[in-house]
Amino acid sequence: MFSKVIIAEDLDSINIAVHEALTQLKIIQLHNSKYCDDALLKVKKAIQDQEPFDLLVTDLSFKEDYRKDKLKSGEGLIEAIRALQPNIKIVVFSIEDKPYRIKSLFEKQHINGFVMKGRDSIPELKKAIETVFNSEEKYISPNIAFVLQDKTINEIDNYDLELIKQLSIGTSQEEMEIKFKQLGIVPNSKSTIEKRINKLKIYFKANNTVHLIAIAKDMGLV
Repeated sequence: MFSKVIIAEDLDSINIAVHEALTQLKIIQLHNSKYCDDALLKVKKAIQDQEPFDLLVTDLSFKEDYRKDKLKSGEGLIEAIRALQPNIKIVVFSIEDKPYRIKSLFEKQHINGFVMKGRDSIPELKKAIETVFNSEEKYISPNIAFVLQDKTINEIDNYDLELIKQLSIGTSQEEMEIKFKQLGIVPNSKSTIEKRINKLKIYFKANNTVHLIAIAKDMGLV
């Protein structure tokens, strides 16, 4: 079993539950952080002391308070830690249910497991950690396992995401050309933008732009 684990979670009640679950797994060294910046500092120090962590268990959402932290989300923390320690195992423990965001964590952030918070999620977290420790197999909560088989996400690129994002914040198709030029995004001609939006409507079977945005939000694309 893992010998040294860091838990990044800002809610005391969940922190305690996770800590207890990992203690039951006979993990000896457990470290907790309520802030992403603090978690990163602990990882840096552990590497410096040549006693690196074996596993990171982290939430994705952290409430902002009086502190001005550089890292404000679990994704940012994962990216920063991966850069320092590429081989560390990472299990996300979150209420997140948006397919695009979850699949991106596996494909871009290379996490090893994802457990959705909810009823009986602590026993499932223990199972995920055991799975990740004993094999190279990825673990994902059974009720959202379909996310990893969803090919739709692979066929949407950053250009499409930016288009949908701009539409969702009220940028009209007429204004999109100017906006894309300001952002340095190409292609940015009006005709290309219109064709791409129409293509997205067809792809997602959206009746209109409003429907397209609604579908994208349900999928977690924006």
